[in-house]
Amino acid sequence: MAPDPTARTLVVGAGQAGISLVTALRELGDTQPVVLVGDEPEPPYERPPLSKTYLRGEHDRASLIFHDAAWFADLGVELVTGDAVATVGRDASGGVATTASGRTLAFDRLALTTGAVNRVLPVEGAALDGVHSVRTLGDADRLAPRLRSARRVVVVGGGFIGLEIAAGARALGADVTVVEATDRLLGRAVTPVLSEAVRAAHERRGTRVLLETTAVRLTGERGGVTGVELADGTTLPAEVVVVGIGAVPRTDLAEQLGLLVEARGIVVDEHARTSDGVTVAAGDCTVGPNPFDCGEAGLVRLESVPHASDQARTAAATLAGHRTAYDRVPWFWSDQGDLRLQMAGLPQGADQTVVRGDVTTERFSLLSYRSGRLIAVESVGSPTDYLAVKRALEKGMSMDADAAADTSVPLKRLITRVRDTDPA
Repeated sequence: MAPDPTARTLVVGAGQAGISLVTALRELGDTQPVVLVGDEPEPPYERPPLSKTYLRGEHDRASLIFHDAAWFADLGVELVTGDAVATVGRDASGGVATTASGRTLAFDRLALTTGAVNRVLPVEGAALDGVHSVRTLGDADRLAPRLRSARRVVVVGGGFIGLEIAAGARALGADVTVVEATDRLLGRAVTPVLSEAVRAAHERRGTRVLLETTAVRLTGERGGVTGVELADGTTLPAEVVVVGIGAVPRTDLAEQLGLLVEARGIVVDEHARTSDGVTVAAGDCTVGPNPFDCGEAGLVRLESVPHASDQARTAAATLAGHRTAYDRVPWFWSDQGDLRLQMAGLPQGADQTVVRGDVTTERFSLLSYRSGRLIAVESVGSPTDYLAVKRALEKGMSMDADAAADTSVPLKRLITRVRDTDPA
């Protein structure tokens, strides 16, 4: 199809990746008109507080918004909110998208930052009033008043979002139970040592944690949830049930375009290019090469604000003709009440874990190694350790494992070059 003379850059998805991409385009000196389309009614906003301070009433709504209308106007970015892109088609020179309201948007460059949607609990009663999940500001607005008045809360899913909400509900005075189907909390993301430490920390604060336990039905009366029935036949009473069992990448537009897609997301290369070589994608909707040189090959899916921002900047550089590979060390944090977790690198595939400090004091770090090389850090209440290891990983350096266990020695003094015999 012939490109429209008014064509511009179209960015589909106004979350963290979308706003980071348009910001990076302007920082790179790109002046082509940009249209940023989001299906939520709000302008782009900060998401991490939604499952933490915002739910507890400690974070004001207006302060979540990244930029006002004047900022977008100054940058030459047209912001479309509350209108999802429904169809899209393109060739090598450009294309046209149509929104749910019938609006037509011509473009010559396309970026997909469509994010993900929360998985729905596949059991009877999942649609009852009082059953919630949190991914958007609207979700948090619906849950917040219920959480503040609830006496009994059940969280289904022991991932980061579920545990953050569980900690908040407990701090608000609710009786809280976390139901996790697998044998440990945060199982996909952290080491077993940290999983156990987090479980113990939540239980010390009064939260009940049930592992290897499955919710099979949600019970209710008069349309509202009253409890969670477990596989063993017992029922946990609850006025509020929060579901946090993972997210599904939004890949429907990529599939319309015939792009390579797998279950974990839209497949991209190290330059954030999709399989057609011209469309870019970034954030929670993607799966791509491991950006961290830690010896772990294959495609990975990373879900975090830093990843969405960093990969979006790579996508912007590709669109602007300044191609650079995405090679940032993954990092992440999670505030679960007064428990702060900070992580850098990827511990999967480690063959050695060094415990630095006393896990029971909630001030410790876990250093993961593969073949003698440092590949990750998980810190609880130890920001100095976390920063030292993060900086070492960013420089491609390591630390002696035996020396790292000695808490009397600051980790920054142990940073050394990776030996030539270490794996690349």
